[in-house]
Amino acid sequence: MSLDPVVLFFMLGLAAGLMRAEMRLPPAIYEFLSIILLLAIGLKGGIELSKQSFGDLLPDIGAVLLMGFVLPLLAFPILRYIGRLKKVDAASVAAHYGSVSVGTYAVAVAYLASQDITFEAYMPLFLVILEVPAILVGIILVRGISKKTQWGALSHEVFLGKSIVLLLGGLLIGWIAGAESIESIGGLFFDPFKGILALFLLEMGLIAASQVGSLRRYGVFLLSFGIIFPIFSACIGAGLGLMLELSIGGTVLLATLAASASYIAVPAAMRIALPEANPTLSLTASLGVTFPFNIIFGIPLYHKLTEYIYGI
Repeated sequence: MSLDPVVLFFMLGLAAGLMRAEMRLPPAIYEFLSIILLLAIGLKGGIELSKQSFGDLLPDIGAVLLMGFVLPLLAFPILRYIGRLKKVDAASVAAHYGSVSVGTYAVAVAYLASQDITFEAYMPLFLVILEVPAILVGIILVRGISKKTQWGALSHEVFLGKSIVLLLGGLLIGWIAGAESIESIGGLFFDPFKGILALFLLEMGLIAASQVGSLRRYGVFLLSFGIIFPIFSACIGAGLGLMLELSIGGTVLLATLAASASYIAVPAAMRIALPEANPTLSLTASLGVTFPFNIIFGIPLYHKLTEYIYGI
């Protein structure tokens, strides 16, 4: 099976970055691409939410929320006692791996479309939900429920950060407006989705390449953790998808969300809540190892895993 073009764009950016080619998108263009992707994902999910009862989703929401708390709690002792990271660094990295990557989710959606596999279109709601729990776990592991934590500034950064506002805003707009009204702006948000994703991944490849060099400093452990733990998390996500009776496509997406690691929302939150944590460790693992692994190898692997679990 040939690689999806969007993955090849990522590999081009990764190769160009490793060879130190002079190629970067202007910051304003990168920002624009990320805004379009976040809104498009939210709008699609909101349209589907308008077609069904939100109350029916509450059990699934509760289960996914629980997974968001469990994953960083599983990652923390591995990072602390096997990786021998400082407590604050272990908590920070664990928070990154309990949260999610919007870029990875977008690639998984494109992958399923290329395979003609459908999925529950309310999955963007799970994407929003999984942004927050791991951040809280990471903070509590280090500080407990402390008055010293800047909860006001932290809440502003988490709940009013770009990814949450745009995803949640897109969900609400799609839910309120419905499919017919949204159709008038589909030419901007839906038709060029894959082309925009390709350009976004080109830049992400360049950014990922800038983190690879840090592996020389932090050794084999981060490389191993950045690959093995996502596969373990994907098994949890796929098992939960089976328990929730999601479709094959929905389970692949939930496994991918569980396997992904944040590189946008969590770094910003950790900068406020745990300023003494070393951000290089987190970004090296999440962006330098896990993101490329998931984009190139992980998503097809999680698809095969889901088919195995479902007996296909």
